[in-house]
Amino acid sequence: MFIAEIKIELKRGVADPEGENTKKALKLLGFDEIETVKSVKLFEIALSTDNKEMAKERIEEMCNKLLANPVIHNYSIKLK
Repeated sequence: MFIAEIKIELKRGVADPEGENTKKALKLLGFDEIETVKSVKLFEIALSTDNKEMAKERIEEMCNKLLANPVIHNYSIKLK
């Protein structure tokens, strides 16, 4: 069995309204030292296979079909 951690973030140059709104809210709360805030999604998926290559292949397929939009997202995968 493998546990996959998939981190999905916006590509450089793509607007991040969630990050910007969080930054504004934090500044209103007095956290003036904040420079930037980026929003990131993290998925943890358990796969019932002992084949590492198959697990990675299946996670890549999930990312390409549903979890990430290749036009605006980058993603990274860690298998445990």
